[in-house]
Amino acid sequence: MTDTALLALFIAVVFTAAGFVKGIVGMGLPTFAMGLLSLAMLPAKAAAILIVPSLVTNLWQLLAGPNFVALLRRLAPMMLTLCVGTGIGIGVLTGASSSMASAALGGILALYGLVSLVARRFAIPAKAESWSSPLVGLLTGVITGATGVFVIPAVPYLGSLNLSKDELIQALGLSFTVSTIALAAALALTGHYELTEAGNSLLAVLPALAGMYLGQRVRDKLHPEAFRRWFLAGLTVLGLYMLLRALLPA
Repeated sequence: MTDTALLALFIAVVFTAAGFVKGIVGMGLPTFAMGLLSLAMLPAKAAAILIVPSLVTNLWQLLAGPNFVALLRRLAPMMLTLCVGTGIGIGVLTGASSSMASAALGGILALYGLVSLVARRFAIPAKAESWSSPLVGLLTGVITGATGVFVIPAVPYLGSLNLSKDELIQALGLSFTVSTIALAAALALTGHYELTEAGNSLLAVLPALAGMYLGQRVRDKLHPEAFRRWFLAGLTVLGLYMLLRALLPA
C-alpha cells in the first residue's frame, strides 16, 4: 500500500472514530481528530483537513435547534471576538516552530480533559454576559488559531449560561461553526489551506458522518456519562503525551 493510500486510510479511521465520539456525547470531533492527526502530520495540515467535516457536522447540530436567531443575537459579541482572536493566534499554528503548536495543542487537550473531568459546573450571572462573552470569545479564538482546537474556554462558558439542553447543543453548534469558518479563513489568508488539504478534508466528510450515525445508534446502549469520562481521560493522556513529546529533547 502506498504512502498516499495509508494516509487516506488513517484519515478515514480518525474521522470515523471522531464522528462516533460526537454521535454519542454531542461534541469532541475536532478535539479528538486534531489530537490523533497531529501525531502523523504538522498541526496546520491537521487543522486544514478538519475544516469541512467539522463544518458539516456542526451545521447539522446548529440548524437542528429551536432558537437560532435568539441565540445568535445573544452570543454575537462572543462570535465576533472569536473571529478576531483566531486571526491573532494563527501565527502559532502556521509558524516555523511546529513544536510550539504541538506543545500548545497537547496542553489544551490535557487541560480540557482534566477540567471537564474534575471541575464543578458554575453559573455566569446574566449581568456579567456583556463583558464575559467578548472576553471568552477572544480567548477561544486565540486558542483556536494557535492549536486548531476550539473548546476552551467556550464549552465550559456556554455550559454556565443557564441554557436549556436543546439551547446548549445549538449554542455549541453555533460556536463550533463560527470557529471552523474563522479557522478556515485564517489558514487561507496565510496560505496554509491548499488544494491537497481541501481534498483530504472533503474525503473525511463521509467517514465523519458515518461515525456520527453509528454513535447516535449506540447512544442508548451505552451510558453516556461513563463513555464521556473514558473519552476525557484518554484525551488527557493524549494531550500530555503530545506536550511532553514537543517539549522534551529526542
